[in-house]
Amino acid sequence: MRRFTAGAGLIILALLAVGFAMGQISKATVGTWVAALLTLAIFSFLYRDNPVYKLAEHVFIGTAAGYFVALEYWNVFLPNLWKPLTAGLAQLQLSPLPHFPGMILLIPFALGILLFTRFFPKVAWLSRWSMAAMIGSYAGLAIIGALQGDLVAQIRANMLPLYSSEAMRALETGTGSLFFGLLDALRNPLIIIGLLTTLVYFFFSREHKGGLGIAAKIGIWFLMISFGASFGYTVMSRVSLLIGRLHFLLSDWLGIIR
Repeated sequence: MRRFTAGAGLIILALLAVGFAMGQISKATVGTWVAALLTLAIFSFLYRDNPVYKLAEHVFIGTAAGYFVALEYWNVFLPNLWKPLTAGLAQLQLSPLPHFPGMILLIPFALGILLFTRFFPKVAWLSRWSMAAMIGSYAGLAIIGALQGDLVAQIRANMLPLYSSEAMRALETGTGSLFFGLLDALRNPLIIIGLLTTLVYFFFSREHKGGLGIAAKIGIWFLMISFGASFGYTVMSRVSLLIGRLHFLLSDWLGIIR
């Protein structure tokens, strides 16, 4: 079965190559067939692990790696390092003063070159300097980003009044649905209770007994609900990807649906 599947795929690819070379098949048709065959190869993992799936997996990883290398080269290395560095060197040759505007760029350039010493065992330890600088820089940027984007925003989002005046006014006047009005009125208290009980659960300086233990158990329930919602959102995003690939197979490839 494996040999038959692999042989059929190779025959189809060969026919596509011959048709494209003879000018009877367009690039779009070849791309659609290649994408469809790779999609079916990935779906073959639903049956069991097989060489066809591994081939498609390796093709995807290799293509993605090559794409990101080209993307980093054209969008990061050339505009941010190489072009300013060469422009500074050209200005240094034309200027009578020993002035090099892009001298600071020599530091990341040297650190980037040291990364390639990993291929030479005798001097591979030099790459640790580049790795240390890179990891330290990204760690500092990540901490600042997390503080500004997550911690401060989360604190600001939880500085809420105990009750929403708009929700209470809607309940008093009887406008809208009573059920959704109650949910809107209980939204702020639930958020405040969930935040405080979750923080209590992560407070390990005292044993979780008595009222502290009850609050910690309530915090566990809030954590379970939040993790379940996050997992459900992840499943929904994966299902949307599956729907997209099935739509591609049934519409662009087979033409069954329009």
